[in-house]
Amino acid sequence: MTRHNESRPDGAPVAGGPADDLTGAYLAYAERVWQGEETLATQMSGAFTGCELVRTGERTGFFPAFANVCVFDTGDGLVLVDSGDFRTGAQLVAAVRAFSSHDVRSVVYTHGHVDHTFGVFALDAAAKERGAAAPEVVAHEAVAARFDRYAETAGYNAWVNRRQFGVPALEWPTTYRYPDTSYRDRFTLRQGDLTFELTHARGETDDHTYVWIPELRTLCTGDLFIWNSPNAGNPQKVQRYPVEWARALRTMRELDAEVLLPGHGVPILGADRVRQALGDTAELLESLCRQTRDLMNEGRRLDEVLHTVRVPEGLLDRPYLRPAYDEPEFVVRNLWRLWGGWYDQNPAHLKPAPEAELAAELADAAGGAALLARRATALLAAGKLRLACHLAEAAALAAPEDRDIARVRATVYAKRAAAESSTMARGVFSWAAAESAAVAEGTDVTTELTRTEDGRRRAAGAISVGAFDDDHAGADAP
Repeated sequence: MTRHNESRPDGAPVAGGPADDLTGAYLAYAERVWQGEETLATQMSGAFTGCELVRTGERTGFFPAFANVCVFDTGDGLVLVDSGDFRTGAQLVAAVRAFSSHDVRSVVYTHGHVDHTFGVFALDAAAKERGAAAPEVVAHEAVAARFDRYAETAGYNAWVNRRQFGVPALEWPTTYRYPDTSYRDRFTLRQGDLTFELTHARGETDDHTYVWIPELRTLCTGDLFIWNSPNAGNPQKVQRYPVEWARALRTMRELDAEVLLPGHGVPILGADRVRQALGDTAELLESLCRQTRDLMNEGRRLDEVLHTVRVPEGLLDRPYLRPAYDEPEFVVRNLWRLWGGWYDQNPAHLKPAPEAELAAELADAAGGAALLARRATALLAAGKLRLACHLAEAAALAAPEDRDIARVRATVYAKRAAAESSTMARGVFSWAAAESAAVAEGTDVTTELTRTEDGRRRAAGAISVGAFDDDHAGADAP
């Protein structure tokens, strides 16, 4: 090897069945997803995750899971792009072994998120068992700093992901498999008959890599394409980079790839479709960036910007751009943070009073916290969910032990969660509803989150990301 620094659909087989049967059923499913006839819920449920790879080419295997893995037989060892989550590690090892008898020589991390990097521990263990060398891990140089930060902020990341996915017992990991080889801008890995051209691009993360295999006309995007409106806003996570993300999408589009293998979701086959998907995603981000920048240059407040920016008509109807995980409103906020800092241009917010004190004053002016809660209920009935949340929140802050007010807040946020399309918004609002339900019932958040079958599945680690999950089918959480 040389380097140069530069729920199951009808008729689907049981995972682990004959590879040809699995490939045919999975690619038929992928076609229905492209046509908008099915969502990602089936893949997220793990229906196709087993001990066989989907064959998307003579040398290419695809491990479809919550986070996908791409496997390439170079003729002189295997190269993997990403390694999936630790819970699918054993299945990945079995699927890779069934795909080829060659050893895994290299694993490329497209970025340092735990759902893309933790399967490598199972690969390392399998190599040791075979008496082979552990695979070399290749990644952008910023991945190591990400792992350092994750270890230092494990408590915060645990709370963020508990809220986001409704998994109250989730614990954030503190041990990581660091890269063996790092690069800065471009990196070429040559293994056997294949070339892997790694390119750094800031997007969802600052450590992202996309991989182009020219001999196979195949592009591995990592999370630069995820079959969702781009995760460029995420309200509880670190900075995203929509401008550079759009630029990377345009660059990838010009490769004229015939196969796109995404970090999440189903493959896209055919050069025209690949160009369309990448171009539409770039257009969405470019429009949000342009509108936000223009309004900021006019001196508008963040509040005005948030309620003025609009997505170009029709884009969110694309099956690969639905706002089922992140959403455009959050992207606008993230752009403000990127370009304008945290001050939203409302002078009262520069050095605000404590929220509870402000809420007490508002309640006093309104005639009591109960009246605020009553008004929140009226607004909820009128369909004014955003306003109802403001008043319910103020009432609860002013009277945090009042069980009747807690019930109002719980109802308001539960209905708000049910009305939202994105995993991120639903997670935050559902957690808030559970907090107040716990006050009202004298229980705790975990009890309230697990009262329904859906809640119990989520709490056990079944998360539904990007599926518009009418049936709430999910996949294993990190």
